Amino acid sequence: MGIVWSIIIGILAGFIAGKIMKGSGFGLLLNLVVGVVGGVLGGWIFTLLGLDINGIIGTLVMSTIGAVVLLWIISLFTKKKTE
Repeated sequence: MGIVWSIIIGILAGFIAGKIMKGSGFGLLLNLVVGVVGGVLGGWIFTLLGLDINGIIGTLVMSTIGAVVLLWIISLFTKKKTE
């Protein structure tokens, strides 16, 4: 897959993950970063589970799941504690 498709899938995955986790996206650049890192994380998770993903839709799903996991991990460290 070309770099252009990777960027497009990264943006879409970051945007979808932002909608799932927070209810809004983070802007084009941060969506790209979250999506790309989420793609790497998703690929690692799917490899651990023994799953193989093919095609653009499969890659988008994998990247989105990885981005959601990434945002969830970030939220564990950034939540404000109420006392």
